[in-house]
Amino acid sequence: MTPDGPARTLPGHTSPGHTEPGHTSRGHTSPGHTSHGHTSPADALRALHAVRAGGAPLIVPGPWDAASARVFEEAGFPTLATPSAGIAASLGYEDGETPAAEMFAAVARIARAVSVPVTADLEDGYGLAPEELVERALETGAAGVNLEDGRRSGGLKDPREQADRLAAVRAEAGSGLFVNARVDTYVRGVDDVSAAVERARLYAEAGADCVYPIMAPAAHLPLLRAEIDVPVNVLAVPGGPSFAELGRLGATRITFGHGLLLRTLKGVAGLAGELARELP
Repeated sequence: MTPDGPARTLPGHTSPGHTEPGHTSRGHTSPGHTSHGHTSPADALRALHAVRAGGAPLIVPGPWDAASARVFEEAGFPTLATPSAGIAASLGYEDGETPAAEMFAAVARIARAVSVPVTADLEDGYGLAPEELVERALETGAAGVNLEDGRRSGGLKDPREQADRLAAVRAEAGSGLFVNARVDTYVRGVDDVSAAVERARLYAEAGADCVYPIMAPAAHLPLLRAEIDVPVNVLAVPGGPSFAELGRLGATRITFGHGLLLRTLKGVAGLAGELARELP
């Protein structure tokens, strides 16, 4: 449900193969802690959001499989975020139709393939109780989860019910998962910025580490930033503002949905065309 994202010059780009301080192996001893007292992947992910040099936003590519995840890590990106639509496409499903077991398995393959923290897009949580959702997310090795408030059948969930669900996820996970709460007002046709602010505030109060008003117009970002006390995730869109401009407007974190996969598929289509021209 998310559009393609543009290529930009990366502010704050790290060296290839960079591993964030405190990032450890994927085994969890307890939520928020790793063996030997090291910082957990979730806390390392929080640290990446907390300090953005010169206001430069955190650029978070969206891998759809283990191979693409390794390419992004080798390019120097310090964290990744799986796009549910991208994984769905890679597995042969329409967006929103991937069975939960296949989504968790795909996330696990990606998390195992890299050493940087991975946020897993788990859509609306697949109807799982918070305890099972957290358990299965941690089993994949993900450092964080992205949970949306749009209904699969259309429309939006009640914001207080969604806040209660996020609070239950936070209570179950402790600090062991970075929680990115997606606000679907804009993609569901509600263009009133106050509606997005209301939901974002409730989700932050419920324990979300970051909020994601997906498809928020650039003109709304300064108000969203001013009214929300946690980091704000913004979707990069084709022809939209540069990363630096999005940062100035209020973005803390920039993601791409399945846009990077769509761009890759264009390249594959071109290659396919070249091969086809050689057919007898």
